[in-house]
Amino acid sequence: MSNRLAAETSPYLLQHADNPVDWWPWCPEAFDEARRRDVPVLLSVGYASCHWCHVMARESFEDAGIAAFLNERFVAVKVDREERPDVDAVYMEAVQAATGHGGWPMTVMMTADGEPFHFGTYFPPRPHPQLPSFRQVLEGVDTAWRERRGEVTGIAARIAEELAGADRAYDAPRAPGADDLAAAVRGLAAEFDEARGGFGGAPKFPPSMTLEFLLRHHARTGSPEALRMAERTCEAMARGGIHDQLGGGFARYAVDAAWTVPHFEKMLYDNALLLRVYTHLWRVTGASWARRVALGTADFLVRELRTPQGGFASALDADSAVPGGGHEEGAYYVWTPEALREALGGDEAEARRAAEAFGLTDDAPVLRLPGPGWEVPHELRSRLLAARELRARPGRDDKVIAAWNGLAVAALAETGACFDRPDLVTAAVDAAGLLARVHLDGAGRLVRTSRDGRAGPSMGVLEDYGDVAEGFIALYGVTGDPVWLRHAGALLDTVLTRFTGPDGALFDTADDAERLIRRPRDPMDGAAPSGWTAAAGALLSYAALTGDDRYRAAAERALGIVTPLAGRAPRFIGWGLAVAEAAYDGPRQVAVVGPRGDAATEALHRTALRAAAPGAVVALGAPDDPEQAPLLAGRPLREGRPTAYVCRGFECDLPTTEPETLAAQLGGGR
Repeated sequence: MSNRLAAETSPYLLQHADNPVDWWPWCPEAFDEARRRDVPVLLSVGYASCHWCHVMARESFEDAGIAAFLNERFVAVKVDREERPDVDAVYMEAVQAATGHGGWPMTVMMTADGEPFHFGTYFPPRPHPQLPSFRQVLEGVDTAWRERRGEVTGIAARIAEELAGADRAYDAPRAPGADDLAAAVRGLAAEFDEARGGFGGAPKFPPSMTLEFLLRHHARTGSPEALRMAERTCEAMARGGIHDQLGGGFARYAVDAAWTVPHFEKMLYDNALLLRVYTHLWRVTGASWARRVALGTADFLVRELRTPQGGFASALDADSAVPGGGHEEGAYYVWTPEALREALGGDEAEARRAAEAFGLTDDAPVLRLPGPGWEVPHELRSRLLAARELRARPGRDDKVIAAWNGLAVAALAETGACFDRPDLVTAAVDAAGLLARVHLDGAGRLVRTSRDGRAGPSMGVLEDYGDVAEGFIALYGVTGDPVWLRHAGALLDTVLTRFTGPDGALFDTADDAERLIRRPRDPMDGAAPSGWTAAAGALLSYAALTGDDRYRAAAERALGIVTPLAGRAPRFIGWGLAVAEAAYDGPRQVAVVGPRGDAATEALHRTALRAAAPGAVVALGAPDDPEQAPLLAGRPLREGRPTAYVCRGFECDLPTTEPETLAAQLGGGR
């Protein structure tokens, strides 16, 4: 018998549709029901590829006794954090404030007014020395609710008041300057892991946005230190078990400091961001291994995450089925000497050579490249991949998230352009088409998710607008199709009218979105760019293409938040720093005018797209085409030949018809 989640579009909610728990989706009716029955609300937040979410579901939510008690004494609400990041953000802030840590599954008890009073994450079915069982938690909350109601509601009201008052006035200090950006590099150097790459200790997450900042800083200043940290980290990750050495793509994080043993879920946002980083590293260094990793990641995205509608699924699960029943984390990816031998036809010597080449050990049963070389025989890789394909595959969360697809559009478009892979550009166009067709309405408003070509119920949040606009602008630069620039403008107009406060602060939800106990606002970058920094980047690029000072002013006001964080917490504002590098450098504005399909036009365009200038924008088209970006206006052909114009702020270089001259113009920094 299914519960109320059976009609939802979220794969995570659908995973719980057959639980004996009488789940409600997040909706006003659920809180009305709690009010009518005079019981507390249990909020459970997770996502489809979350390993411990699956564990708690099997242990507790599928248990008939626990479900019966939960149904009798609570109203149970299940939320997909990827579908409702606003709900997740507000209550995760409360969990972290109360417990000092947070994670998923997130478990929160609250009143019918949404005011929280008890917090946790995973609870086991039986008590542990430091952790009560889930049944004990439920019984304790139920007792407190019935016998100490005044105390419970008083705590809830105080917590809600503290959360609502957490926002401080934003005084929009200046955007970061050269000294601030240099201080950020010094701060990163102090935390850099010289031996293993990356920053800090275990667990290690791919610092993709920080790496993008370092590459942009190097491009502007020539800093060898910035390039060294970026290159060393990229190489260490590419060699490690966090990188799928057979199928391409990266896992969510490594449980150790050496990038060896991954937590096996594969997220769209990680792979889109890392694809862009490795492509940009290749632009700077020309390293063949960076090209191989970038293209392997791009091929993984298209092969394993692309949906029939042209979008990209949000994740592959960490768990997969194992012979004999059940699921195990990493079962699809791990290897034993016996599995290697079987995959290689029983050849003991060849299996030993393969184990050595891939650094396989009992402690680290994953494939990696310990070095010093990069090359593994193609036949060996192909045979192992074919053997792995026979295993039960991890589950796929096939909902399409607007923000993460925007990141994928930008990465695939740029990678396709840099490596002459038109199929990748086509994949970017297809994903952008789905976003425009299903997620975007005629008023510049976005829907957060879709599945099977059907729009989900949740409004887009700020990161959706920022990342999708970023993707559309990148796609415009690669294709020259003005429709993408128009769509980006519509989204950014909504950012200015619906998400921006009078002081220039950016909120994560629109001013007409559902009211929670707090309107979330967080400029810090997490696993992906925050909505605040994503919007700042898109506003900056759009201003450079259109010459409209409104967008530039909004971007600079937003970047004011980066200045005090640059030296203190650079690891947690990486995309903000990357955008600040672009703003300080200009960004460069490149107009390429000439007929489509002309070899000289394409040579100039390719040169512009392969330049490493921080956040440079590119417009391609005929001069004075009213459909095109204003950046092309008044830029004639020179002596009848395709011509490139490079400007920065109020200064322009001489127009050129030569790709070599254009490359030189885009190579220097401030």
